Amino acid sequence: MFGKPSAVTEEAVKQALRSVRDPDLQLDIVRLGFVKKVDIRGGDVAFDIELTTPACPVKDRLKKDAADAVKKIPGVTNVTVTMTAQVRAPQPLATEGGLAHVKNAVAIASGKGGVGKSTVSVNLALALARTGAKVGLMDADVYGPSVPTMLGGLGRPESRGQYIVPLERYGVKFMSMGLLTDKNTPVIWRGPMATKLIQQFLSQVDWGDLDYLLIDLPPGTGDVQLTLVQSAPLTGAVVVTTPQDVAVGITIRGLKMFEQVRVPILGMVENMSYFLCPHCNERTEVFRHGDGARAAAELGVPFLGEVPLDPALVLAGDAGHPIVDVEGQKRTISAEAFDSISKNLAAQISIVNAKTAAAKFTPTTIKSDQSPITIVWSDGKETKHPFRELRLQCPCAMCVDEWTGAKRLDPATIAADVKPLEIRPVGRYAIQITWSDGHGSGIYSFDRLRDDTAVRVAT
Repeated sequence: MFGKPSAVTEEAVKQALRSVRDPDLQLDIVRLGFVKKVDIRGGDVAFDIELTTPACPVKDRLKKDAADAVKKIPGVTNVTVTMTAQVRAPQPLATEGGLAHVKNAVAIASGKGGVGKSTVSVNLALALARTGAKVGLMDADVYGPSVPTMLGGLGRPESRGQYIVPLERYGVKFMSMGLLTDKNTPVIWRGPMATKLIQQFLSQVDWGDLDYLLIDLPPGTGDVQLTLVQSAPLTGAVVVTTPQDVAVGITIRGLKMFEQVRVPILGMVENMSYFLCPHCNERTEVFRHGDGARAAAELGVPFLGEVPLDPALVLAGDAGHPIVDVEGQKRTISAEAFDSISKNLAAQISIVNAKTAAAKFTPTTIKSDQSPITIVWSDGKETKHPFRELRLQCPCAMCVDEWTGAKRLDPATIAADVKPLEIRPVGRYAIQITWSDGHGSGIYSFDRLRDDTAVRVAT
C-alpha cells in the first residue's frame, strides 16, 4: 500500500560523502560539517554542501565529487547538490563596538611604498563582494589615503549615535581619513594621533555584519601596524610585493613582523608581475618575474597569485571605477587575477579559522635542542616527538597529496640524523619547522602535535 521502502538511507549517503575531502582543510566534508539537509525520496537524493566561504576555489570540484560519490550507492537514480556558504570565524573579533559583527579582519601590508598595495586592497575587496560575501575596507594609510579616489567615494560619512556610518560603493563598506579631510590638505600628525585614529576606525565605525574587513595598512612596520595588531584580533595578513629584489627583501622584513606578533600570514601577492601589451599581446617582464612566488615558497607561506602591470588597472582606479567591477563588459586579465586571488585568500582564511578553532591548547615551552622535541602545553600535558618521525609526518602539499591524503614523501630520502634548525609560531594554531635537509613548508597544527599517536609512523 505504501510502496517499497527506499534502500537508500541518510547514513549511506553520508558514508559515501566521507570519501570527499576538502583539499585545504585536509578532512572529509562530513567530518567538517559541510553536509546539510539530506533529502531522500526513493532513488532521488538531494543535499546541501555548506562551505566556509562563497569564494571557495574548489567549489565546483567538491560538488562534482560529492555527486559522483552518491551516485555509486545502489538504488540512487538522481543526485541534486546545492552549494551554499556560511563564512565562519573561531570567535568574534569583539563583544561590543564597531567590530562586534565582523567575522574576519585581514591586514593588507607591504614592506615598502609604491608596490600597489591600495590597488590590491580595493580590487580584492570588490572581488570578494562579487562572490556574495559581505565586505568592508578600512583605509588605515593615514598619511596617504587613496581608497576614496579609487572607489569614487564622495561626501563625508554621517554619524549614528556614537558611531560613524561608513560609505558604501560597489557593495563594499569603506572608511578612510580621505573622507574626513580635503584632498589637498596634508595630514601632519605625530604617531600617537595616527594610532588614535586607527583605534577609532576599529571601535567607533559601525561596520555592521561583515564576513571580511580588509585593512589597507601604510607601508612599513611602525606605530600604525603595531596599534592594529594590538587593538584587533586579526585573522591574518596579506603581504604585497613586486618582483624586484629590493621590494621582496623589504617585504620579508614586514612579514617577519607579523610572525613575531603571532598574526598568521595568509599569503603573498606579487603585483606588477609582468606587462601584457594590449596591442600585440606580447608579455614583457619589466621588473623580472616570480620572485614573490619564490620568496613565499622559501618562507613556507601561501602564494595567492600575481597581478600584471596593466594600464587599464591604473586608469580604472584613477577614475573611481575599479577594474574588478566590469559587469556587462569583457573582463580583463587583471580582473581575472583578482578573482583568483580573492578565492585563494578566502580559502586560506577558512584554513586558519578551522585550525585555530581546533587548537584548544597552546604550547608554553618547546625544547628542540635534542631529539625528541618536547612540548609542554598550557594544561600541563607533555608530548615528545622524535625528529625523524616528525619530519616524515610533514603535512605540506609536497609531502602529502592534497586530495587523497596519500603520502608522497619517500622515507628512504630522509636521513636518520635530520633535525630542526628553526621553529616558529604560525598564528595561534600551529608551528612551522625548517629542517636540516632544507625542507621548511610544513605547518604542524597544535591539535596534531597534542596527539602523541599522530607522529608515530613506520620507519
